[in-house]
Amino acid sequence: MCSYIVEKARLVGTAKGPNSRWMRVDTANVYYDHPYEAQLDHALCVDFVCEADGGRERVAIEISRESALELMQRIKAALASGDASHAKSRQAEPAACSLTGSQADVAALF
Repeated sequence: MCSYIVEKARLVGTAKGPNSRWMRVDTANVYYDHPYEAQLDHALCVDFVCEADGGRERVAIEISRESALELMQRIKAALASGDASHAKSRQAEPAACSLTGSQADVAALF
C-alpha cells in the first residue's frame, strides 16, 4: 500500500539537470514508498525541484533504506569536518580551501 506521504525541505542550491545542465533547486520532496524505477520494494525517493521556476524540471534519486542511512551519516560527517576545518582557517590566516581526496575524486562528483 502506498502512503503518498511527502516531506518537503526548503533548499538553497543547484543540481545537475537534464542534458547535464545546472538548475536552481529550492525544494526537496522526500518520501519513503514504492519507487518508480529502482528495483526495490521500497525506496527513499528525493525529487529536487525549483518551485520558484514552476517545478517542471527535476533531479530525482531512489535509494535503499540502508543507502539513505549511510548517506545521512556521510552528510553529517562532511558537514562536521567542513565546519571544523573552516573554523580553524578563520582563526588562522586566510588560506585556500582544502579537500580530502584527489582532484580526480572531486571531479568525479560532478
